[in-house]
Amino acid sequence: MSNELEYNAIMTGASFLFFEFKQVIKLKLDGLTETEIRQKIVSDNIFQYEKTSSLKRMIPSLLRRVDVLEQSLMSMVLEEPLEVGKIINLYAIMKTDRLFFEFMNEIIKEKLQANEYFLEKKDLNSYFTYKAEQDESIANWSQLTVNKLKQVYLKILLETGLIKDKKSGELNRLIIDGQVKEHLINIGEKQYLLAMGE
Repeated sequence: MSNELEYNAIMTGASFLFFEFKQVIKLKLDGLTETEIRQKIVSDNIFQYEKTSSLKRMIPSLLRRVDVLEQSLMSMVLEEPLEVGKIINLYAIMKTDRLFFEFMNEIIKEKLQANEYFLEKKDLNSYFTYKAEQDESIANWSQLTVNKLKQVYLKILLETGLIKDKKSGELNRLIIDGQVKEHLINIGEKQYLLAMGE
């Protein structure tokens, strides 16, 4: 699992990006290679951005996310209701970002299991402090990077519906589609479901 992944701060340049995630999946299912996907996103301005400067930072993250999905999950993102696609995107983010997976597993899962339905600023602060004590690379990140990651984490929780409101920090249990649940269990990925509070 994500333990082989190095800790990184790539998420500062790529948060939930659900619309973009779906576009990359469409191109992948159309049979395009990674290079062709990169070119098409930029040349056809598929994401409809006014400025394309941020694309260079976000395309690699999106490609990594799509890369960890089997065809059936990719198809579900395009064919099933929005909530299903968002859960699959959340799974792909956890699968490709060790620090975020550990945050979900150590903070969100624990809170939901204990029926504690509030995520406070101090939870995020103590998580990053703890990780910096455990890992030298995290300890060397600037405060700006850490603050940006905290914002991104909250944004992801908000967009998936895990948090009702950023200000109050009130947590919500996700309703995970049975098909997705079954698929992840069948491929040995139950730890990701548990991290989502299942």
